Parts: sequence; C-alpha cells; structure tokens
Amino acid sequence: MSTAVDQPAIPLIPFSNQDRPSSEIINTCVHCGLCLSACPTYRETGLETASPRGRIYLMKAVDEGRIGLESAVFQEQMSLCLNCRACEAACPSGVQYGLILEASRAQIEQARHAPPPALPARPLWQRALRGAVFGALFNDMRLFRGFATSMALYQQSGIQWLARRSGALHLLGLAETERLLPTLSGQATVPMGQIYPADGPRRYSVALLTGCIMSSAFSHVHAATIRVLQKNGCEVILPPDQGCCGALHTHGGDLDGGRALARRNIAAFSGLGVDAIIVNAAGCGSTMKEYAHLLHDDPEWYVRAEAFVAMVKDVHEFLAGIELNTRDLRPLNLRVTYQEPCHLAHAQRISGQPRNLLQAIPGLELIEMAESALCCGSAGVYNITQPEMAAALGVRKVRNALSTGARVIATANPGCALQIVGELQRRGEHVQVHYIVELLDAAYIQE
Repeated sequence: MSTAVDQPAIPLIPFSNQDRPSSEIINTCVHCGLCLSACPTYRETGLETASPRGRIYLMKAVDEGRIGLESAVFQEQMSLCLNCRACEAACPSGVQYGLILEASRAQIEQARHAPPPALPARPLWQRALRGAVFGALFNDMRLFRGFATSMALYQQSGIQWLARRSGALHLLGLAETERLLPTLSGQATVPMGQIYPADGPRRYSVALLTGCIMSSAFSHVHAATIRVLQKNGCEVILPPDQGCCGALHTHGGDLDGGRALARRNIAAFSGLGVDAIIVNAAGCGSTMKEYAHLLHDDPEWYVRAEAFVAMVKDVHEFLAGIELNTRDLRPLNLRVTYQEPCHLAHAQRISGQPRNLLQAIPGLELIEMAESALCCGSAGVYNITQPEMAAALGVRKVRNALSTGARVIATANPGCALQIVGELQRRGEHVQVHYIVELLDAAYIQE
C-alpha cells in the first residue's frame, strides 16, 4: 500500500552527510500555512505538495528516513520550485527555505554519482549540456564571451530569421527557448582593472561586478550603472579576474561549482580598499550575499567570505543609502510600473529603495501593478527546465503590468527582463522594459 507521500523504492536513498539540508531549519517550520498565498506554484496549482510547506514536509520525510531521494514526488517538487524565496518573506518562524532547497537539489545531483544504491545518471545529452554550461561556459568568461559573440552573429547574419521562418526550431523543440535569447550586439563589458573617475569630487570608491550574462547581453546596463554612480560622486573600478557569481550553479544543485566561483570573486575583489562592491543584478547580489554560508565549512575562506559579504551592496540599496544627486536630474515624462525581482524583494528584502529612486526622477509617474513581487517565471534557467509553469507565470506577470497602462516596465534582473520581453513580443505589445538604473541614467544631464 502506498504511503501518504508516494510509493518508495527499496532501498531508500537517504540524505548524505555532505551538504545535507539542515534538520534544524527543516524543523523550524511549524506548518502554519502563511507561506501558501506567497508561493507562485501553489497559486497556480492549488496543490499542497507544490507549496513551501508541502516541500518541507517532503524534505522532513527524507531526513527522517520515511522516503528517499528516489521518490518521484520529491524530485519533481524540488525541481518545480522557483526558489523565489517569497515564502521566507512571509514566514513568521524565519525558515531559511532557500538554503534547504538548494541543499536538497545538491543531494539529488550527488546521488546520481554515488555508489549503489544511487539514482540513475542523467541522460548523456543532459550530462553533456550541464558539463558545457556549468563546467565550461560559466567558469571561463572568455568562452562565455565567445559564445555570446557567436549568438550575436547568429542573430545579425540572417541565420536566426531563416531558422524561425523555416520551422526548424519548432521541429527541434527549441522555438520557445530560442525566443528568450536577448538581442546581442557582440559588445561586452570586459573587466581589466578599469577605473572610471567620479563626476566632480569623489565621495566614494566602489567596485562593480560585471558577471556573465550581464557583461555580455546587458553591457549597456553596466554602462548606465557606471554613469549613474559617477554622477553620485563614485569612482568605479572593474577588477580583473572576476567572473560569474555562481547563482546558476548553487540553484541547480552544483554547490561545489558555486564555491569555486565564490572563491574566485572573493579573491578578485580583495584588497581594493573600496567602500562597497556594487551589483546591479538581483540574482547575483542575492548569491554573493550568501557566500559565507556557501563556504561555512571552509576555514580558510569563511572569514574572507564574511568580509566580502559585508561589502556587497545592490545598486539600489547603495544609492538609496547615500545622499542622492537630485540636482542633475531632468524630467522624464513616463508612466512606469515596477516588477520586483524575487531575489531583490524576498532574498535581499530590498523593496522600498527601487521605488524611492524611481520617484526621485522628476515627471516620472510610478503606477503599482498587482502582484508586483510574484515571480515572473524566469528563475535562472527555470523557463527552460519548467516551460509550462514559467509560461503561465510570465503571462500572469505581463497581464498585471499591462493592466496599469504604463508604457515602461522597470526591473532589476536580467532573467526577469528576458522573460517579460519574451511575453510582450509574443503578444505583439510595444511596451518597453528597462532597468531602473537605465531610467536614472536617462534622467541625468550628461555633459
């Protein structure tokens, strides 16, 4: 007879000692249910198992040996979760859900490589893809920039037009994934130790994370960020040897890969003597602020990670915490609505600061959308691995944004921007999507 969870296989595959989810965090949950209304997957499905409370129940069942990692329901729900962290913001008990979710995903991946009893290995094509993406592209920014250049050539040479018109993408099952590809110019922000002086007297010295996707697909956002910081008396440094923040690795169950990238960035930003390390992508900032937890078992790096984390500031957090230069802001007569990235609003608890910056721009009318902090469905590579749920959440987000009548949707994360632009294009809507720093940059008088 089946259990209340699902039919277990014999023998059960337990959590291993390495990177196991904390029993203490799991048992902090009192199953009150206040997280349910905040959870996007529960809102869409109405299923208890697709809620934070339900997923913690599954983790607890594995932790106590009642089911194992081979449970199909356990694997399905660890994958279906967006890791948006909205449940953490709603939780009265302070359950650190993101930490136990990432650890649970790591347990599943580690069990695929463990001696018997172990989970079946991923299909060869999946192993090859994960190796190419996690092991190569995101570990070497030269490779990543080379790949981005090839994608720019694909777009600009006419091959993309041909691939779309011919139906080849549909035959390969890649049409929806390819639609999310941003427009690439082939230009990239390459950190080589550049120092951009403050506009006027220097008030602060800051270092900027250039990252991977941001440096290649959103280099124009980096340029805007640098100019806005300069306008606010900041000297901006781009340290060499930095790279990907490791967010996709840690969210995808590759904690060792995330640790390697964390060590690289900690080393790259050490000894600069800056006042802050600035991040303009919500997902990157959230991960970087958790480097100390990621390296808590590494005595050599843990202390360095704590010092690093203390310096990390989201760009909106930083600008809202100083005396903002409003003297040089000229009016922008725009109707704007703000889509809150999950890892800014929930993981970093930064919600008021972006709105304050938007409202500081003369002439700009900020119109609040319904469910502004509900996940848009991007969540790293979620819109590739869980396309149906991602699409439903993307539709919901864009419908709420369009209902405001705003002609600009402001955001602060690359995945959110790509997800929203993709849904707008599918609908044939000509609403613009911009980062908040882009709007600030447009408002500042350029000499």
